[in-house]
Amino acid sequence: MVAFFTHEDGRYTADIMAVSAWSQSQLAGTAVCGLLAHELETHSPGPGFLPARFAVDLFRPVLNEPIELRSSMVRDGNRIRVVDAWIVQGEEIRVRASVHFLATAAEPAGEVWQPARDLPVPDRPLDGPNPPLFKSGNRDWTHDFASGVNPYRKAAWQHLPPLIEGRSMTPFERAAFVSDTTNLVCNWGTQGVGFINSDVSLTLARLPEGPEIGVFAQDHIAANGIAVATAVLYDRTGPLGTTTITALANAMRQIDMAEFAAARSIPQPTGR
Repeated sequence: MVAFFTHEDGRYTADIMAVSAWSQSQLAGTAVCGLLAHELETHSPGPGFLPARFAVDLFRPVLNEPIELRSSMVRDGNRIRVVDAWIVQGEEIRVRASVHFLATAAEPAGEVWQPARDLPVPDRPLDGPNPPLFKSGNRDWTHDFASGVNPYRKAAWQHLPPLIEGRSMTPFERAAFVSDTTNLVCNWGTQGVGFINSDVSLTLARLPEGPEIGVFAQDHIAANGIAVATAVLYDRTGPLGTTTITALANAMRQIDMAEFAAARSIPQPTGR
């Protein structure tokens, strides 16, 4: 099965699926986030801990070249473990990330306010890895990469192929990968995607169950060429957590998602 990366001699090499829509010489933030989560998860304390906060600083583009991953323990406590990770190319740090592993426990007594949520879920499960499904406003789910050229609230739903060749994607890798899709669902408008995010913050109350995962736009604030956007991450059983991004205007290089799909020869499944 096709994967986003292969691993050999301590370095990771990207497949075409991992290439950015902004430039074929760079990697997409989704793949970068997934790879960083892979490295950070090697430091997991194990069962009884959850990767509750995952934060990524995307301050340099990750090039479509071999990648070296590095990581370091920051704190190892009874209830919290903090780990940092970096992607290194040419001895330069391209991006950095951190994770807070928190100990799970019984929830405290009492009732707490809960927001009303109506999270859109496709009627039928995706039968294996597929191109993402998109939803705009009250329109139906579709694989059409041109479907988001409108001003409506958006969602994306995915069943991802393996992150690294020869191994299954873990629930945390899946959540981290999809967290960068926040830029797409929150900043996709009538002229395409005109913002590029400089960070991603993912908070999780639980890990996704099953292979499918969605992201649903919650908020979007833009001024002075800077956008702040928030989305909910969820699966077929309900919400998992939230994602937040900060993004810079990239008006001279707005992304037409239909052109992106055609350039990558992404097939458009029929019958949905």
